[in-house]
Amino acid sequence: MTLDHSSPPLLDKAIWNARVFTGAWEAASGTADVLEPATGELLGRIGMADAAGVAASAAVAALAQPQWAALPYDRRATVLRHAARLAEQHFDEIVEWIVRESGSTRGKAAFEMSVTVKCLHEAAALPSRSAGEVLPSEPGRLSLARRRPLGVVGVISPFNFPLYLAMRAVAPALALGNAVVLKPDPRTSVCGGFAIARLFELAGLPAGALHVLPGDGAAGAALTADPHVAMIQFTGSTGAGRKVGEAASRNLKKVSLELGGKNSLIVLDDADLDLAIANTAWGVYLHQGQICMATGRVLVQRKIYDRFVGKLVEKAASLTVGDPAKGDVALGPLINAAQRDHVAKVIEQARQAGAKVETGGTHRGLFFEPTVLSGVTPQNPAFDEEIFGPVAVVVPFDTDDEAIELANRTEYGLSMAIVTANVGRALRMGERLRTGLLHINDQTVNDEVINPFGGVGASGNGTSIGGPANWEEFTQWQWLTVKGEAPAYPI
Repeated sequence: MTLDHSSPPLLDKAIWNARVFTGAWEAASGTADVLEPATGELLGRIGMADAAGVAASAAVAALAQPQWAALPYDRRATVLRHAARLAEQHFDEIVEWIVRESGSTRGKAAFEMSVTVKCLHEAAALPSRSAGEVLPSEPGRLSLARRRPLGVVGVISPFNFPLYLAMRAVAPALALGNAVVLKPDPRTSVCGGFAIARLFELAGLPAGALHVLPGDGAAGAALTADPHVAMIQFTGSTGAGRKVGEAASRNLKKVSLELGGKNSLIVLDDADLDLAIANTAWGVYLHQGQICMATGRVLVQRKIYDRFVGKLVEKAASLTVGDPAKGDVALGPLINAAQRDHVAKVIEQARQAGAKVETGGTHRGLFFEPTVLSGVTPQNPAFDEEIFGPVAVVVPFDTDDEAIELANRTEYGLSMAIVTANVGRALRMGERLRTGLLHINDQTVNDEVINPFGGVGASGNGTSIGGPANWEEFTQWQWLTVKGEAPAYPI
């Protein structure tokens, strides 16, 4: 797709600079710098909402939601389809913002745009689907179970796939008749928030049905506590997710938590070694490992372990690292210095605990070299820690039972994968793996929009988002009965 140069830019800085979106672009109570991780260049300033701003937007959204939900189903679908066309029209412009604001490689950013467009198209189909069913009942009474909008949905989204991980909640929530207050991560609020606001603004979404409010933890806390907000959909770290879940439960809100993972890729001794290396490199190093589904452990059967490590070291050393806005590189920068320092700390702790740094382990600014750690045992900090960086943690095992035990030895349960020539063997192992997502003959980083996505344990609260799960996630059941006339009860 190419940018249509005949139309004005979607994200003209004059529109959003120092503002938030409340159905209109309003001056904010505070601002924050938008910095390019690769260069440190100032790209603009976003408006930052405070608790009072969140409360005001939630109240406006609650007033706007019934009118939006009352529109004919095809009118709501038309808005979603128009937003999808606008996303296609401004594809390259938004990709450029994802690259520069989040440090994504261009290929990853283009993939993120593609699934975002697909998400909008899929959401556009939701309003015309069956909204319930007819239930058996006594003669003379019609009994219906129907899905109704929740009201106002609060969405708190992360920095790593900033556009898609926000849109996958915003689009279906709107399509099903809810209003939305979105709090994107301040580090990626242009591509992960204001791009969404502009798409729906130009697509004709009624004012007040969508609010985009970058903010800090206090703004997020205000969203979880606000009485006008019926549900919170949160994607982010497990630590932050626990706080969101606790706050939401205190206020009796529905909550969907999509959290972190320490995801295992199991490489069995009958696997094609070159294919296994290709899958491992993709799962470990895509977006510098800053993905909840990233391959956090590579469990390799001992028979092929040494050869596997040697080939993975060669692959990692061959990957280019640099500014993705200026060239075709395999890895861009980490999001900020705090994340870089965390990665470096875990590598050093792993080394002190007996792991060997086979390659990498160093950085220039925010650019971290692809790293391979061998000799990692279950007692090593790198075995348990979600690193969120470009680090392959390679662990040997002897038997299938041991691989299962090692993969399940974690509080997380998001994504796992098995590479093997024997699909039956993998299916038998998969029955015993505790994970929300399982991929046989693939790596751990997968999402196709139409699938239910979610984890178990510390990776989430057992809910899923996407595909058939969206009706359950963003609506609630209502039981409706109808009789020809009211009965004469005997008291």
